[in-house]
Amino acid sequence: MSKPTPISGFPEWTPAQRMIEQFVLDRIRATFELYGFAPLETRSVEPLDQLLRKGETSKEVYVLRRLQAEVDGPAGDDALGLHFDLTVPFARYVLENAGRLQFPFRRYQIQKVWRGERPQEGRYREFLQADIDIVDRDTLPAHYEAEMPLVIGDALRSLPIPPVTIQVNNRKICEGFYRGIGLTDPEAALRAVDKLDKIGPAKVAELLAETAGASEAQAKACLALAEISAPDASFADAVRGLGVTHPLLDEGVAELVAVVETAAAHSPGLCVADLRIARGLDYYTGTVYETSLAGYERFGSICSGGRYDNLVSAGGASFPGVGISIGVSRLLGLLFGAGALTVSRSVPTCVLVAVTSEERRTASNAVADALRRRGVPTEVAPSAAKFGKQIRHAERRGIPYVWFPGVDGAPDEVKDIRSGEQVAAAAGEWTPPRADLSPLVS
Repeated sequence: MSKPTPISGFPEWTPAQRMIEQFVLDRIRATFELYGFAPLETRSVEPLDQLLRKGETSKEVYVLRRLQAEVDGPAGDDALGLHFDLTVPFARYVLENAGRLQFPFRRYQIQKVWRGERPQEGRYREFLQADIDIVDRDTLPAHYEAEMPLVIGDALRSLPIPPVTIQVNNRKICEGFYRGIGLTDPEAALRAVDKLDKIGPAKVAELLAETAGASEAQAKACLALAEISAPDASFADAVRGLGVTHPLLDEGVAELVAVVETAAAHSPGLCVADLRIARGLDYYTGTVYETSLAGYERFGSICSGGRYDNLVSAGGASFPGVGISIGVSRLLGLLFGAGALTVSRSVPTCVLVAVTSEERRTASNAVADALRRRGVPTEVAPSAAKFGKQIRHAERRGIPYVWFPGVDGAPDEVKDIRSGEQVAAAAGEWTPPRADLSPLVS
């Protein structure tokens, strides 16, 4: 077999990186559950008509087809695609199971998703997301929009990563403002403003004219709104200072003030009102979120989401919701690339039990069993080599302790190979320091 060629955009972490990822997922999962979110996992595929019905995602969806599928055969499996986010499959799940769910329904979901976009640092074609959503029947109180940043702030603050800032906006502010200045296609204006960081104000002004029919004065007003940013509710005065009025604008300002003030009371500095945040997906209708990592701002958001009112509906029933998603692979990829996350050892093993001779391997196995029963990660040496070689095997793998079974009535001994300290020990009683029991991420 020839040497395999790596496929870009499909990350495969080393065992040490995978341990860091699992540590991160455990912390995120624990925070989600502290806030009462229940776990959910949905299938990896969805009908293409569902995947393509909202948002500008058609170029990114991976289609699922059998190798021997008939080109002109019936639909069925050939009309499936891999999900590009977790919101669309969650919406479908809510509709299918609405009669069995208790509302408001709070769920978290940690799964792989797939997008056929150009791979680059921190951006992949297969990646892991950690989502939370709250969905209610018919109406969803706005206070849930204020809760989202609190959960994410606590989850990310529990990790050994740089500080984060959650930029928040409200689509009602943008839509109400655009309508207030006379634009008749606010969605086109939103999509144009969403490209501000990528193409700059001049190009956005041109795009507003081309796609939203904006005059020079209207484009200037849109850019003035997008320039407003504040760490507190003072953004509301800046919006009013632009002299535009519309009921939807007032509603959005009030909702965003509540989000910013709630976050400030919980964690000062966590949220910033940034009115250039638009989010490209069409299904958002209220508060939207993007999250920057200190020192990595140039790579864009590592956690995004928003309020949606029309994504989940059937017949006369609607299920408005709000959700936010941590790009776990994106976050880790950036930090791994900078060498900013390390783990104290590359294996979970805390103790290597030495083997004095192959004839006495069962004695070493018994020690390992006793330690494992007490929650100490343990493995047995691969061979009955000289003790020096067995110790070097432990050193290479980062295992902190080597256990020497006693012979001819002598007590067992355990050696901390970092300090050289060696003491008598019994497998049914000895416990390593808490800091050594599991690998430490820093």
